Amino acid sequence: MGSTKKDTYEVVVVGGGAAGLSAALILGRSRRSVLVVDAGEPRNAPSAHMQGYPSRDGMPPGEFLAVVREEVAGYGVELVRDRVTAADPDGSGEFEVALADGGRVHARRLVIATGLVDELPDVPGVAERWGKDVLHCPYCHGYEVRDQPIGVLYRKATGIHQALLFSQLSDDVTLFLDDAGQDDLPDSDWQLLAAVGVSVVRGRVSGLVVTDDRLTGVRLADGRVVDRSVFVVPTRMAPRDTLLSALGARTQETPAGPFVEVDPTGLTSVPGVWAVGNATGPAEQVINAASGGYRAGAFINAQLVLTDAQRAAERRRAGVFSAEGEEAVARARRVTGVGA
Repeated sequence: MGSTKKDTYEVVVVGGGAAGLSAALILGRSRRSVLVVDAGEPRNAPSAHMQGYPSRDGMPPGEFLAVVREEVAGYGVELVRDRVTAADPDGSGEFEVALADGGRVHARRLVIATGLVDELPDVPGVAERWGKDVLHCPYCHGYEVRDQPIGVLYRKATGIHQALLFSQLSDDVTLFLDDAGQDDLPDSDWQLLAAVGVSVVRGRVSGLVVTDDRLTGVRLADGRVVDRSVFVVPTRMAPRDTLLSALGARTQETPAGPFVEVDPTGLTSVPGVWAVGNATGPAEQVINAASGGYRAGAFINAQLVLTDAQRAAERRRAGVFSAEGEEAVARARRVTGVGA
C-alpha cells in the first residue's frame, strides 16, 4: 500500500479492519472513489485464528485481512498504510483529511473504523501470554481450550460472568478473587458458582508460571501455585476515538464505558461521519464488524446518489445549462425526431 493517487475522494475510510474494509467493498462495488487509510494495528493481531465467521472459521486474522484487501482493491478502492492525524469539516458538509506522511485529501464522507485497544490487567506475565493461553472471550477462543484447567481473574466490573461462561466449556474452572475479598461477592454469586462447579481461590495473583512456552500455573502472593493451562482476564476496552472526539461526535455510556453514539446505519451525531466496528462498542466481533461496515457503506452510497440527484435537479430548475449540454440535447432530438 503506497501513497494516495488523488486529492479528492467520495469516501475516506479510516481503519482497514473487517468493518472498514467491508464498507469500502460495498462502496467500491457502487463505483465510488474510496480511500482506505490503515495504520496496520488490528485488535486481533495477537490471535492465531478467528472464529465464528462462516466459511472463514479458524482462519488467521492476517490472512483474512489480506484476502479482503485484495478483493477491495479489485473494485478500484485505494489502500494506503498511513495514519489520519486530523479530519476537519470544510464548511460545506465535507472534510479535509490530514495524513501522518504530510499528505492531505478531501472527502465527501468519512467512515471511522479505528477499533479499540484492550488494556490488560497489571499482572506480571499476562501481556506476554496475551492471545496465546491468556484469553478474554469464550466465543473467540473458548472451544479451542475446552476441557482444560481454566483460571478466571475476578474483577468487580465484570463479576463472575466469564467464570460462568467458561464453565460451559470445561468442568475444571477456578475463579481467582485476586484483591477482592470474600465479602465482595454477594451470596447469589457464590450460589451460582457452586451450582456450576466453579471453584474459588482467595489471595492476590502475583504472576503466571510458564514452562516450555506454555502456561502451567497461576502464582499467588503467598507462594502458592494453582495449576492452570488457560487464564482468562477481563480487559478495559478503550475505543480509538480521537478523531471522533475532535469532530465533536456524541458518546453514550455502555457497560464497558463511553463509546460513540451511532444510529442503526452507523451515522454519528456529526453529519457525514459514520463509525463502525469496535469504535462503536466492545461486542463488535469480526462478523458483526463486517456487517456494520456493509450497512454503513450501502447507506452512504444511497445518500450520495440522492444528494447528487437533488443537486442536478436544482441546477435544472435554476436554468443552468452549458452550451455543450444544449447542443447534445439538440442532437438527440434530431436523431430521434423529437420536436420535429
